[in-house]
Amino acid sequence: MAASDRMVLGPLVGSIDQGTSSTRFLVFNAKTAELLSHHQVEIQQKFPKEGWVEQDPKEILKSVHECVERTCEKLQQLNIDITNIKAIGVSNQRETTVVWDKTTGEPLYNAIVWLDLRTQSTVERLLKRIPGKNKAFFKFRTGLPLSTYFSAVKLRWLLDNVEEIRQAVDDGRAMFGTIDSWLIWSLTGGKNGGVHCTDVTNASRTMLFNIHSLEWDPELCQFFDIPMEILPKVRSSSEIYGLMKICPSLKSGALTGVPISGCLGDQSAALVGQMCFQDGQAKNTYGTGCFLLCNTGQKCVFSEHGLLTTIAYKLGRDKPVCYALEGSVAIAGAVVRWLRDNLGIVKTSQEVEKLAAEVGTSYGCYFVPAFSGLYAPYWEPSARGIICGLTQFTNKNHIAFAALEAVCFQTREILDAINKDCGIPLNQLQVDGGMTNNKVLMQLQSDILCIPVVKPSMPETTALGAAMAAGAAEGVGIWSLNPGDLTAVTCERFEPQINPEESEYRYARWKKAVLKSMGWETSEAPSNGTGK
Repeated sequence: MAASDRMVLGPLVGSIDQGTSSTRFLVFNAKTAELLSHHQVEIQQKFPKEGWVEQDPKEILKSVHECVERTCEKLQQLNIDITNIKAIGVSNQRETTVVWDKTTGEPLYNAIVWLDLRTQSTVERLLKRIPGKNKAFFKFRTGLPLSTYFSAVKLRWLLDNVEEIRQAVDDGRAMFGTIDSWLIWSLTGGKNGGVHCTDVTNASRTMLFNIHSLEWDPELCQFFDIPMEILPKVRSSSEIYGLMKICPSLKSGALTGVPISGCLGDQSAALVGQMCFQDGQAKNTYGTGCFLLCNTGQKCVFSEHGLLTTIAYKLGRDKPVCYALEGSVAIAGAVVRWLRDNLGIVKTSQEVEKLAAEVGTSYGCYFVPAFSGLYAPYWEPSARGIICGLTQFTNKNHIAFAALEAVCFQTREILDAINKDCGIPLNQLQVDGGMTNNKVLMQLQSDILCIPVVKPSMPETTALGAAMAAGAAEGVGIWSLNPGDLTAVTCERFEPQINPEESEYRYARWKKAVLKSMGWETSEAPSNGTGK
């Protein structure tokens, strides 16, 4: 087909969205923010031992190449010229930790996923070195409590337990990165000149980064005993990091030469994609976990109610850094995957909505999915999942309903905390992420929060945020972030339909269930019935 027959749409921006459960590549029109095409590949999670969660970094990289190539094929079938893709943004699951060999380009161990709990004993050992075993000791420097969740303790575990990694560090061959760093390094040439960098949002989730000076903190690196030479260079969220290189082994090179110019941790990317650029604007993303972020502008706000202080974005080398308060819930969409893969009560995630809708109530059954302990606002690693309030009447429909309700109750807990910390209650909640396609869940969420829930008609806000950062970068300049130029988004609204008294009653029962889930596990206990 002659190139002249191709549709002319003006500049396009690609977005790599590497999440916990899947990888996607999406292409947007930079002028209208319209999603033109995308491809998605599910990622395998490995659970080698109880509480351990790993992924194969090579599988993640291969899935990115596959999504890019497939999306480009779909665009060509739609008669869209892929040479119009002028920039690529990266958004990624945060905290997940990779160490690789820069001479071979091979990972030295599986990626340890953010949800992983193997580092509980590492955390307890580190706590003993802190005055008063205070989890919040580094809070004013990092915004974070000492927890299994963040990269520094995962990296410490790898250095303590994986001989190949210790050896590579001694030989000067090791590189550490979160998923964004692994992808950018690999996509810009890997062992042949790949760029080893991260952005401020991902760096702020490692516990090694000073969120005020915006630099790796030598004292934190010393405390965790992390060699600083293995860390990536920290850049802004919107600048040209490097150019896409061809990947000979995967015969992948449709976008060779296109700059990678945007990088944001997935929750920051969703905040940008939801256009929450004003102080006090907030969004909640329903993915594997659930993450509520509230923009606090250029001031760092520290929570009194169990929230994290994190970097929202820095959209250019010379642009100011903006901060956010974050409520992090470990298990949201993962509870649906668990009902599907572990219990087998549904064959597809969509069926959970159908089961829940058939009963419209949990019939007094409450499900606390503390599979990885409890995150915000409790930060209680000893908690484990429980289903309580069961009777002979309870069936799988009620459990499905209770699972969806659990996602909503957890959101209510972090919304309450954000309202207390900010002093100004949110009058509506902007939502996004895969689970927002579930209408039962969205209605439940509005009922439990007693405020409207607002969902954009294009739910891929995480990918959109990374595309916006990439398109707006200096040297690309095809996406304007001026408030007047941002396209108005059409939304679906869910209004509360139950009375507040009922909502409060159910929420109080949920809180009771949460208390029963705590203090269940200690790291000293034998891991199986044989006591070995």
